[in-house]
Amino acid sequence: MNSLMARRAVNWIMTGLCGLALAIALVPLVSLLWLVISRGLAGLSWSFFTALPAPVGETGGGVGNAIAGTLYIVGIACLIGVPFGVGAGVYLAERGDTRLGDGIRFIAEVLSGVPSIVVGIVAYGLVVIPMRRFSALAGGVALAVLMVPTLARSTEELIRLVPHELREASLALGVPQWRTSLRVVLRTALGGIMTAILLTVARAAGETAPLLFTSLNNQYWNWRADQPTASLTVQIYNYAVSPYAEWHDRAWTSALILLLLVGSLALAGRLLSRRRVR
Repeated sequence: MNSLMARRAVNWIMTGLCGLALAIALVPLVSLLWLVISRGLAGLSWSFFTALPAPVGETGGGVGNAIAGTLYIVGIACLIGVPFGVGAGVYLAERGDTRLGDGIRFIAEVLSGVPSIVVGIVAYGLVVIPMRRFSALAGGVALAVLMVPTLARSTEELIRLVPHELREASLALGVPQWRTSLRVVLRTALGGIMTAILLTVARAAGETAPLLFTSLNNQYWNWRADQPTASLTVQIYNYAVSPYAEWHDRAWTSALILLLLVGSLALAGRLLSRRRVR
């Protein structure tokens, strides 16, 4: 009886300690969310989503070009990074038990730990200098390099979860292995892969350092891939380091918009993941 009470007491104590640790971990997160929402909510308006940035001393203005530029650059990154990342993950899962597969895994793990500013400098040397200009294409390349390693490893793990019976049944029907990988295995793991893509895109959309060296910024609308392009993260940086109080307020509102964008992508990924589990 005493041992049972002791075990229950230990269980209650450990549960309380875990709850306390969770509460302590949530304090900085909740305070950050409250700070961004409370400081940025007052500046939200329809014009802020659609207008161009206003010069110093003028009221109004917005970050419409930065929102469009972020979507544009991230779209370029997805066009480059998603095929390479998913393709590398499929190869590692299906044919990765070789020295080449081990080398690809090692490179992916190394790239996953490289700071994003280093990736931006590399993209600057490989894309910006040969083009002799900052551009949305350079920013998309930098973000794609950040996306590929994580997406490749996630895709590999998701494909390995597909039952081997599906592969064997497809091969037994005479379907070639490459078609089995694309039509059967990849389609089965597509829900989880879409979740990984959304989470990777959410991370790429919140990067600032690579875009400072690649796409830089633009005060106007731009849809040319070979020209400097605005982005929310760089716009927030420029507003935050300025000495003007009204620009600081715009930085808080821009940060709130970025938080909503990244949070929406992360939430969509979680919902897809939960639907896949069900």
